[in-house]
Amino acid sequence: MLYRLFRPEDFTQLYAIEQACFEPPVRFGRRYMRALIDGINSATWIAEDNGQMAGFAIADWTQEANLTVAYIQTVEVSPGKRNQGIASELLNRIETSARAAHAQFIWLHVAEQNSAAIRLYEARGFLSQGREENYYGSSHHALIYAKPLERIPAV
Repeated sequence: MLYRLFRPEDFTQLYAIEQACFEPPVRFGRRYMRALIDGINSATWIAEDNGQMAGFAIADWTQEANLTVAYIQTVEVSPGKRNQGIASELLNRIETSARAAHAQFIWLHVAEQNSAAIRLYEARGFLSQGREENYYGSSHHALIYAKPLERIPAV
């Protein structure tokens, strides 16, 4: 599996994974997805297997008071490529990008019924921070997870 940063020619395959993973109203629109990817304070990592995209992750970061805080917008793996450690490695890459941007914390929303993702986040050190009602639409609630990021030591 090759892990690399997004290139503009990746968008068609990336959005096909979005369509395979999510239905409206949860699915990101094409324009919104492009805005996330093109953000100056964002990173999009691609997992590629023999020239075919297997998954991707997008995070961005903002300055809040005296902290830089990263937010994981999405981590998605093609249905046929799940349970191979791809999501975990994509999280690793996203966390590395967030640390490079000097983020002190990283957080996310996850559908409360997505037990596989919740197990992954908890295994990666994310801690529950609460619940947001109707985050994904009526009666579709999200759990909020966060973790502190250690600084990359100066060389």
